[in-house]
Amino acid sequence: MKEEILEKLKTLAESAKYDVSCASSGTTRKSIPGGIGNAAGWGICHSFTEDGRCVSLLKIMLTNYCIYDCAYCINRRSNDIRRATFTVDELVELTIEFYRRNYIEGLFLSSGVINNPDYTMERMVRVVKQLRTIHKFNGYIHMKSIPGCSEQLVREAGLYADRLSVNIEIPTEQNLKMLAPEKSHESVFKPMLYIQQGVLESSEERRKFTSAPRFAPAGQSTQMIIGATDENDKQILNTSAALYQRPSMKRVYYSGYIPVNSYDNRLPALKQPPLVRENRLYQADWLMRFYEFKVDEIVDDSHPNLDLEIDPKLSWALHHPEYFPVDINKADYTQILRIPGIGVKSAKLILVSRRYGKLNATALKKMGIVMKKAQYFITCNELPAFTVNEASPEYVRRMLTTKKTGKGKDNQLQLSLVFDS
Repeated sequence: MKEEILEKLKTLAESAKYDVSCASSGTTRKSIPGGIGNAAGWGICHSFTEDGRCVSLLKIMLTNYCIYDCAYCINRRSNDIRRATFTVDELVELTIEFYRRNYIEGLFLSSGVINNPDYTMERMVRVVKQLRTIHKFNGYIHMKSIPGCSEQLVREAGLYADRLSVNIEIPTEQNLKMLAPEKSHESVFKPMLYIQQGVLESSEERRKFTSAPRFAPAGQSTQMIIGATDENDKQILNTSAALYQRPSMKRVYYSGYIPVNSYDNRLPALKQPPLVRENRLYQADWLMRFYEFKVDEIVDDSHPNLDLEIDPKLSWALHHPEYFPVDINKADYTQILRIPGIGVKSAKLILVSRRYGKLNATALKKMGIVMKKAQYFITCNELPAFTVNEASPEYVRRMLTTKKTGKGKDNQLQLSLVFDS
């Protein structure tokens, strides 16, 4: 590999590391005759296919030059950092060479904005088009769509990329204008709409003609920066819930704000990224997508922010003790999903298993249920009736958040908590 290309690789892989929206592919591309790769070191990240396989991706930027001066971005035009730009041919060759050396199985391509959104987007489209049409590359490709670019370029990108994404960055328009005055939510939502229309039209075409080209078969995703502005978790989750109403939206990613531009007085003075909050938002997001929770059940006006000490599902259960205990042998699927310590797979397994007999605590443990949590919220054969109602939510919270200090001390602690409650 040429020294010049290697230096560009180091620079642009480093610049790309702050984009987190590439953790799930959700598509399958089989190998094709005469092609290379399938979707079944520096800049390498990991994605996951529908069947759970891990795929290594070259995570790279076309350029880290940018016409925008966003307060939160390391690549803002006013920053004095090393800059580089790949030519289309250089990036195509780099991707193919990395694949041939078995370093990667796919590409995650983003870019700063040079000249204007269409100028940048056109070059990114040329990269993925050459990979697909000239080199017959059939690996997974996730491509960022540039806010403000034309519908024609988005439509062309969707013919070659598995997933397209447009980062919303800041949850509210007011705060986006404060930190990135040259951007607007309108410039983000327009390409999102183009992607959505392309996915729906492609799906309709493929119902009539199975040979019709697929458009962004893995849908689209977006990313929000958490902690750079003063939005509470309710505002963030309401934004996510609205985005999930779009049929092509697969994932909303939450990126804890990293203070890379600490000298900018528009930004909070954080010593470290709010990683616990980021994790709680992902858990809440999971509840909305797979556990049938609504935003106002997870956060409300009296509690607009998530509890950082416990996960949001447990927090909901402790705020609603009247819902429990749930009888594992009689409850429906929706009721079982609400029990802390029980996941989607476990809930389905419970429904199947109880057809053949009543379930007890031993059977639940074998299913992988977290009995440390679930025991306070369920009743079943052979399970002691010491639920959240008998013990009180305060007691259960203390039991699940207090660190154990040894068997004897732990027993003494449990006794004291029982009497205190």
